[in-house]
Amino acid sequence: MKEIYIKHISERLGVKAWQVENCVGLFDEGDTIPFISRYRKERTGGLEDVEIAEIKHWADVFDAMEKRKTSILETVAAQEKLTPELQAAIENCLVSTELEDLYLPYRPKRRTRASVARENGLEPLADKMFTVSVRNLEQEASKYLSDKVQSVEEALAGARDIIAERISESAPEREEIRRIFRGRRIVSSASRKAADSPEASKYRSYFDFSYPISKIPSHNLLAMLRGENEGYLTIHIDADVEKCGNKLYYDFCQAHRYPQGELAAQIRQAVDDAYDRLMAPSIANEVIREAKEKADVESVNVFGENLKQLLLSPPVGQKRTMAIDPGFRNGCKIACLDAQGNLVYHTIIYPHPPQNEKVKSIMAVSDMVEKYDIEVIAIGNGTASRETADFVARVGLDDSVRVYTVSEDGASIYSASEVAREEFPNEDVTVRGAVSIGRRLMDPLAELVKIDPKSLGVGQYQWDVDQTLLKEKLDNTVEMCVNAVGVNLNTASPWLLRYVSGIGPSLAAAIVTRRTEKGPYASREELKEVPRLGAKAYEQCAGFLRIPGAANPLDDSAVHPEAYHIVDRMARDLGISTRELVGNAGMVARIKAEDYVEDSFGLPTINDILKELVKPGRDPRGAAQEFSFSDDIHEIDDLREGMELPGIVTNITAFGAFVDIGLHENGLIHVSNMGSRFRGSPSSVLKLHQHVTVSVVSVDLERKRIGLRLIEKK
Repeated sequence: MKEIYIKHISERLGVKAWQVENCVGLFDEGDTIPFISRYRKERTGGLEDVEIAEIKHWADVFDAMEKRKTSILETVAAQEKLTPELQAAIENCLVSTELEDLYLPYRPKRRTRASVARENGLEPLADKMFTVSVRNLEQEASKYLSDKVQSVEEALAGARDIIAERISESAPEREEIRRIFRGRRIVSSASRKAADSPEASKYRSYFDFSYPISKIPSHNLLAMLRGENEGYLTIHIDADVEKCGNKLYYDFCQAHRYPQGELAAQIRQAVDDAYDRLMAPSIANEVIREAKEKADVESVNVFGENLKQLLLSPPVGQKRTMAIDPGFRNGCKIACLDAQGNLVYHTIIYPHPPQNEKVKSIMAVSDMVEKYDIEVIAIGNGTASRETADFVARVGLDDSVRVYTVSEDGASIYSASEVAREEFPNEDVTVRGAVSIGRRLMDPLAELVKIDPKSLGVGQYQWDVDQTLLKEKLDNTVEMCVNAVGVNLNTASPWLLRYVSGIGPSLAAAIVTRRTEKGPYASREELKEVPRLGAKAYEQCAGFLRIPGAANPLDDSAVHPEAYHIVDRMARDLGISTRELVGNAGMVARIKAEDYVEDSFGLPTINDILKELVKPGRDPRGAAQEFSFSDDIHEIDDLREGMELPGIVTNITAFGAFVDIGLHENGLIHVSNMGSRFRGSPSSVLKLHQHVTVSVVSVDLERKRIGLRLIEKK
């Protein structure tokens, strides 16, 4: 990668140029973000996976830009218009809009008014007017009359079109107008369609709205653009037309000289036409697009952080589980799972109206808990969730049976997916959905990787943002989470394995096929027997795969096989076996990290090895916690301002956090109600699925909106 790109990425991300250069080199070698972050700290200076992912993003952006530059240079060269100055400007460009401005005068065009004027022989007249080198304008224009240009006015109009296009294609002038637009306000108003549509009411906050476009919050801009796309809003930038026109005319006069008389009037007309017809519409779109790109990044980052927290939610682990997908008329779907998540029984009960089979349902649940030795119960948080939780509380379960509320988001998507059909070909969607609820309590990460992240209900305008950027962020987030936790090689599904560093869908399927045909893997080394899993793939994936009970205890740790010899040497120096060293904190404490530094393994890697030896294969996710809603509220009508209630954070956005307080409607803690710990972002205060205490600040019964304030713990 060229030095100008490395320097730009370094300055943009606040890291050293050598760190960027080394990361790019590792990408070129085929290394993944999790592998680089975990096992190549010496070469990156200990960069975190998020920082490495940012470097990867910008490296890809500039790779694409370099290809675009090559195409542009070839096109301009073919026109024999490529000067050394233009080539240098193109090669040193770092911003796509500036690059396209430079290319604009040379870009092949559809037929324009200016091109027609050129075809009619009017470019020499335009040249003389443009350089202010004509005295008698009418006399000069009359020289260009022909069967296609039959009057002086037609000749002048054609020349103005050529001049207007030249001005509009000037890179400095475009950037100047762009700068003016960036300092203005974006304005939205109701369209004609909005007046006749009840659907438009959701955008009424934007029927008379304006905000500086450089500062507009991401959620406001994305909502406005969605309203415009749906036809309920009209949007524009309130640029000062006269100021922009005067600026263009002044720059023209400074570049040449002040025209006089009729020529001055003609030039002013051309300038105004350049701005009104050719520059303002396109530059307004560019500036709005720039603002949207910024909003996309903010929204995608919120989504990525929420997804990370969701995927890393604490699991209850391998416990016999009863999963309940609540419902009223259609009943509560129940799936009983064994400790490995296999479906052992399913049924439907009807404890709620209209059937009200409460006694029968209590007996059924009680019998299933006893028969299948249920340890935990997972209740979906959708329709009838609160009522079902209240019902389960009346069953009279043993205190050892724990009850949890689990997010249903995406369960219906999973139940109708190809993945679900492959797992449960003989069960209907209701059973699959209940199983998914139970499994996501047992191991959220292993289950949620089967579902499109956009369907998990933890984003902000995820369908409105740049889908390529969103996919990149979500794929990186899932991959980082899976590799941060590690994967059991002998139990992981192919959908989980595909996110392990260096594997992907085809190798994941091959790994499972080998496991099915020959039995469990006894060592990481046996991965090399998998067809098409070469040395590079093995290098990338081995450290993230775990084999509990393996002959070599390091195969159940995050120590990479390439460093096994270091651990073996540590053990020999202590006079014990490697097995005796792994997990022995006392022995590990006697090791001096600097004694084991080698050419390829610096102090950061040795310290990581020592941490891993103390707690090998440690799951970073913690343990799941039970939660109970207030017994005093069941409907929104029960709420009163000032009430203090327990709640669970269900989604975090740029403007606040949504909290489930046990009703059908989630409440909103606006950023203004987040307390003294708020530092510009809701994620600075709250985490997804965090248990919180809130107070009610407002209740809008008509729109079913609940305003909340976070109560800070002392």
